[in-house]
Amino acid sequence: MWNALTSSSNFVLESLETFAESTGVAGLIANMGWGSLIMICVAFFLLYLAIKHKFEPLLLLTIAFGMLLTNLPGANLYHTELFAGGHVHWDIFVAQAGLLDYLYLGVKLGIYPCLIFVGVGAMTDFSSLISNPKLMLIGAAAQIGIFAAYMGALALGFPANEAGSIAIIGGADGPTAIFLTSRLAPEYMGAIAICAYSYMALVPVIQPPVMRLLTSQRERLIKMRPPRAVSSTEKILFPIIGFLLTTFVVPDAIPLLGMLFLGNLLKESGVVKRLATTASNQLIDIMTILIGITVGASTQASVFLTPKTLGIFVLGACSFFIATMGGVLFVKLMNLFLKEGNKINPLIGNAGVSAVPAAARVSQDMGIRYDRSNYLLMHAMGPNVAGVVGSAVAAGILLSFLG
Repeated sequence: MWNALTSSSNFVLESLETFAESTGVAGLIANMGWGSLIMICVAFFLLYLAIKHKFEPLLLLTIAFGMLLTNLPGANLYHTELFAGGHVHWDIFVAQAGLLDYLYLGVKLGIYPCLIFVGVGAMTDFSSLISNPKLMLIGAAAQIGIFAAYMGALALGFPANEAGSIAIIGGADGPTAIFLTSRLAPEYMGAIAICAYSYMALVPVIQPPVMRLLTSQRERLIKMRPPRAVSSTEKILFPIIGFLLTTFVVPDAIPLLGMLFLGNLLKESGVVKRLATTASNQLIDIMTILIGITVGASTQASVFLTPKTLGIFVLGACSFFIATMGGVLFVKLMNLFLKEGNKINPLIGNAGVSAVPAAARVSQDMGIRYDRSNYLLMHAMGPNVAGVVGSAVAAGILLSFLG
């Protein structure tokens, strides 16, 4: 009987020991180290920014939670080795994949960003751009930040593919950054996505000092003519013609631009209101959840906590500053050739980045700060939506050279 009791107690002790070793606390002590602890703290910080300060909450909240999921011990939801070398290792995928590995396929294969662009297109009104087509040039000029950052990253020793992914941060377009990075440098997906969305959230902080520095008091008071009315026919033709023109020039941008203009055509045609409503609401919301969680899952400590991550954030900031400067300075250049009465207020130059509509709101706020009757929002939306197209075109150009 004593032997039976001893055997039973040993079994209980062994079971408790096995259970203790399988807990997250044991994994925390045995496997994680300081790296994963730091990443968990970063996740909590992003949750704080998203919830308390509303910094891009739709993305930062889901990214932060995905970061928690992938860095907690014993979760086994995401495995970097399945995507090592920029490829999906299908031979071992089914045997080892966790939930987030399956969901990450939508990022890796470029599905989620393109579907988000359908929703973006269904939410976008191109009227201000159609009524004043020269505003498109401002959106194009702002993309100089992307190519300047690319050259800077190359100068600092980044490989060409990584430099291209870092540079696209200057476009201030999260889905485009994710799409390009999934093709060029998937190992830095988390860092680049978080950087892109963080700077998008900080648009009201970053851009005003640059705008004040580069404009005079007289330029800030320029009043622009009200945009003309745009017919429904023009609105329907724009996505069709815009798609054909841009994709003939940059065919590598077809996945993004095709979905963007499809979404806009759903909206402007007026005959598929159910589809337009679904694209601009349920579809984009579902894709936002999926892309946020999976991007967060790619931020494992071994990949995220490296000197290159710091370089990504520094170069991303430089790219964003240069993009803002490029838009403002290009408006000043345009004004040298425009007649009095047709001049453009340089305060809308910042809107050339594709942070819609945050950058246009900054233009509006700056305009009424110097003249309460000077409403720039509708004018600024022109280069703002042009920036969406411009950043996708820039991504296509980089992909054609580096992909």
